[in-house]
Amino acid sequence: MERRLRELADDDIPRVVGYFRDAAPEFLVGMGVDRAKLPAREEWQRIIRDDLERPLETRQFYYLIWEVDGTPIGHSNINKIVFGWDACMHLHIWHAAARRSGHGLQFIRESITRYFERFRLQNILCEPYARNPAPNRILAKIGFEHVRTYATTPGWINFPQTVNRWVLTRENWRHG
Repeated sequence: MERRLRELADDDIPRVVGYFRDAAPEFLVGMGVDRAKLPAREEWQRIIRDDLERPLETRQFYYLIWEVDGTPIGHSNINKIVFGWDACMHLHIWHAAARRSGHGLQFIRESITRYFERFRLQNILCEPYARNPAPNRILAKIGFEHVRTYATTPGWINFPQTVNRWVLTRENWRHG
């Protein structure tokens, strides 16, 4: 089984957008996503494509695609990027059959290393929905520190919710 982490390519953009746009309503709620806030498919693809053309230091988003045996199975991305300082990480395995397979843990580790290197980050933040146990478990396992639990609207596609704020510092990253 061959795993590969790679940067987002233009033909991946419909897959990333489709993961959200085509998801069942209950799946989106489980992630803390408000379907009503999702941009139209074409608009969202344009937003990502436009951002890809920006210099790395001014990017709003950065996506990594996770492949197993040449088939994309998910992605990780960062946003709220402050180059040289911090960014907020997100992680998604697109197909239920690929979840709980062990791939996510390895890909997240590789993604974190890439984020620290490419963006010269000092900290990576992650704020998953408190009611979504999978990302909270994996963040603890990888070495993120739980900083607090609080109510917020964590992102532009989310509804108000309680999140767990996790932080990983470059200094504490052991897999880089």
